[in-house]
Amino acid sequence: MGITQDLARFSSELKFHRLPAEVVDRVKYLFLDFIGVGIRGSRAESSKSTYRFVREMGKGNGVIIGTKDKAPHIYSALANGTAGHAIEMDDVNNESSLHPGVVVFPAALATSEMAGASGKDFIEAVVLGYEVMIRLGKAIGPENSYQRGFHPTGTCGTFGASVSASKLLGLKKGGIVSAMGIAGSQASGSMEYLAQGTWTKRFHPGWAALSGMIAALLAKKGFKGPTSIIEGRDGFLHAYSNGADASKVLEGIGSGFEILRTSVKPHACCRYMQPPIDAILKIVKENDLLPDQVEKLRVGILKAGAHLIAEPAEKKYSPQSIVDAQFSMPFGAAVAILRRRAGLEEFQPSVIRSEEVKRMMKRVECLVDPDLDRTFPRQWCATAEVFTKDGKRYFTKIEYCKGDPENPLSWEELIEKFHDLSNRTMTKKRRLSIVDQMDHFEKIQDIKKWAPILLGDR
Repeated sequence: MGITQDLARFSSELKFHRLPAEVVDRVKYLFLDFIGVGIRGSRAESSKSTYRFVREMGKGNGVIIGTKDKAPHIYSALANGTAGHAIEMDDVNNESSLHPGVVVFPAALATSEMAGASGKDFIEAVVLGYEVMIRLGKAIGPENSYQRGFHPTGTCGTFGASVSASKLLGLKKGGIVSAMGIAGSQASGSMEYLAQGTWTKRFHPGWAALSGMIAALLAKKGFKGPTSIIEGRDGFLHAYSNGADASKVLEGIGSGFEILRTSVKPHACCRYMQPPIDAILKIVKENDLLPDQVEKLRVGILKAGAHLIAEPAEKKYSPQSIVDAQFSMPFGAAVAILRRRAGLEEFQPSVIRSEEVKRMMKRVECLVDPDLDRTFPRQWCATAEVFTKDGKRYFTKIEYCKGDPENPLSWEELIEKFHDLSNRTMTKKRRLSIVDQMDHFEKIQDIKKWAPILLGDR
C-alpha cells in the first residue's frame, strides 16, 4: 500500500478509547482557543462580507460562531474558518508552519452538526484532522511551500478537513482514500495576499474546511478519487513542493500525536513575529526601558519567515492595512517597545497611522540570523538587541516563545484569552457555560443540540 492508503487505514482504525488523556485535554484546550478567536474574528469586516455571501446560499442549521446566524453546513464551515483566521491569533504548528485549528474545527463542528455526532466522535475527528494536516505540512516543508507561493494552511488543510469529515460521516478506509483523493484536486491557497495586504489569507482555512467537507460528502455518495493523491507522480507532494520528504508523512504515526505539538498565539500577528516580540518584551519589561530611551532595536529572525515579515523592506516599514501590519516585523517591534504588548488593540488603523509608531519603526533593524535556522522548524528562535541613547546594550534570545508546547499558556491563561476575545459578543453567563462544558465535552451526546451555545448574544 502507499502513503494515502496507509493514512486512511490509520484514520479508520483510530478510536476515542485509545487516545491518551493528555490528547483529549488538548483537543478541549485548542477548541476553546478556536471558539474565542472565531467569536472575535466574527467582528472583522472580512468576516461580515463572508456572512453576506453565506446568507444568500439559503437557510440551514450550521451555527456561525459569535453571530445570530445559521447556514447550510458547508457554508457555516466556510464562515467560521474565515472568521477564525481574521485576527491572526489562532493556533500554529511550528514544524509544518500552518494553522490546523482554524481548518479542522470548522469542518468537524459543521459535520458533527450535520451527522448528529457525539463529543467523543468530534474529538476523534479533530485529532485525525490535525494529524493528517500537520504531517503533510512537515513533508512538503514550510520553505518549499512558500517558495512555490502556497499557504500550507490552505493546501494541507483541505486534506485534514476531508479526513475529519470522513470520520464523522462514518466512512471506512476506502471512502477516506477517495475523500483525500478528491481533496487533492481542491487544495489551494496563494500567498499573493502579501502584495496588497488583502483578505484572501483569511479565506484559505474557510475554503479548506468547506472543500474537505465536500470531498467527504462526495466520497460518501460513491465518488472516486485517486488512491495515490499524496505520493503519486502527479500527487500532492510533487506538485506543491520542490523538496518534499515523503517519509515524514507516516514517520512515527501512532506513537505520538501532532496535536500535542501545536502552539497557541498570545500576540495578534504572524507566527514568525511572535518570538521576536517576546524577546523585545522581555528586555523592555525586565529593564524597565522607556520608548524615549531606545536608540536602536535589532531583531534576529528566521530565514523561512523573512519574506513574510521583513521583505520587501519598503512595504514592511510602511504598512497600509491591518493585514500589512500583521505581517510587518518593524511594526510589531515598534508597538512592543511603545506599548509593551502586541494585541488586537495595537493592530488597528489608528495605530498604523500613528506618527509615533512610524518614528519608532525607523529605529528597527531586521536581520536574518543563520544561527537561528539551525534548529528550525523544531524550534522557532529569535533574538532582540536594544541599544539605548546612554550607550547601554541589552540582548536576549528566545528559544520557545510563549504559547509553544514547551512554554504553554496555562489553562487559566487560555481561559483569560477566551474571555478577552469574546466579552464584546457574548454575555458572561454564556462564556462561563462554554468554559465549564469543555471539562466534560466528551460526554456530549449530540453536537447538533449543543452547538447553538456558540451563537452570539449581541
